[in-house]
Amino acid sequence: MDVGTPVPRVSESKKIRVLIVDDHRVLAELLAEALSRDGGIVVLGTVGNSAEAIVAANSMRPDVVVLDYDLPDAEGVETLTALNTAVPAARILILTSYSSPVVLNEVMDAGADGFVTKRNGSAEILAAVHAVASDQTPVSADMMRSVVGSSAGRLGTDLTERELEILRIASLGRSNKAIAEELHLSVNTVRNHMQHVLTKLGAHSKLEATAIAARIGILRR
Repeated sequence: MDVGTPVPRVSESKKIRVLIVDDHRVLAELLAEALSRDGGIVVLGTVGNSAEAIVAANSMRPDVVVLDYDLPDAEGVETLTALNTAVPAARILILTSYSSPVVLNEVMDAGADGFVTKRNGSAEILAAVHAVASDQTPVSADMMRSVVGSSAGRLGTDLTERELEILRIASLGRSNKAIAEELHLSVNTVRNHMQHVLTKLGAHSKLEATAIAARIGILRR
């Protein structure tokens, strides 16, 4: 495990502390080098499998984990779930070669905070790290096109004003709890409204609903 020496939290308190989890060592090192050139990021280290990721995350307490979906010792969702349990404050950015809406829905439902495909360059991945650290939910443009394309025949426009309001806030990456607090509603009420949104738009996740709504022009930021 190549995690190096943990970076002192006090001296780097204003920087985004990143842990990279990818079994392709060359890719991981190149990504670490690219991210390290950003003055607002500290790369804590790189690890190559799920077991090492949990140990490193527990030890280093990263702000963002860039997590390869396909690891040699565990499926992406399994590692994602374990990391969310071990370091609940960390934001998890999935990095993968898969551009399937099924994979996107799977990881988002499991608690991922963003999704970037490996065909994207380091600039896009860097932007995604900053986005998840700012409580946004970035998704690669190629993946978003795939999601919208897969839903093209199932669009609906009969959302209520309240449902649209909740969808607009959710599109900013806010949780149901955060939406409930902002709108002075119960979490259950927000959850029910969101389920109505998914049903009406024929979507399986908040991300897919956001993509569909943006495509048909009913999502106003």
